[in-house]
Amino acid sequence: MGVVIRTAGDDDRERIVRLLDEAFQDDPVSGWVFPGREYRRTTHHRLMAAFTDVVLADGRIDITEDGSACALWLSVPADGPGDDDTHGEDGADDDGFARIRQAVDPGNERVELIGRLTAGIHPSDRAHEYLWMIGVVPGRQGEGLGTGLIGSVLDRCDREGRAAYLEASSERSRVLYERLGFAAGEPLALPDGPRMWPMWREPRTGPEAGVAE
Repeated sequence: MGVVIRTAGDDDRERIVRLLDEAFQDDPVSGWVFPGREYRRTTHHRLMAAFTDVVLADGRIDITEDGSACALWLSVPADGPGDDDTHGEDGADDDGFARIRQAVDPGNERVELIGRLTAGIHPSDRAHEYLWMIGVVPGRQGEGLGTGLIGSVLDRCDREGRAAYLEASSERSRVLYERLGFAAGEPLALPDGPRMWPMWREPRTGPEAGVAE
């Protein structure tokens, strides 16, 4: 049975924030930004809300019909994003990352730093689809929901000859994305923290096109 996917709207905001908060509680990068389980439990959701608001305004969020998984996508033009705004898509100026920090957790410099570091490695020379985040609720991981969500967009990328990009936040996710045709670049080592892998996917053509379920 295939994964039933729809495009999320503003009415789905709270559901998406809860989903992402649950899905990333044990993620290495989330653990670096919000060290300590109790601290993360009470604060992490604010960053997920900020990300959700950006993508609802400027991108697209795909969600499974049962609300167990979602993917946040932005279409990035050939001249962006740079390191002077929040992934280059929300119209933020040089203070964009600082504003998110103030809204999420003013005393936590890592909230701002993670945005600046990932923006600094983001490719800017070609237009592409950017998978900002993908989350699956605990207990449903490993069922192919994430692959189904990603695959629907990658199939379109292949048809349109468009590249895709993401940052993998763990070894496990990096291996998954490699199976979907992404190639890992030089990892970004977070200060005193885990690594992230920038991953690029060229569009597929011919008999190898398409994504396995």
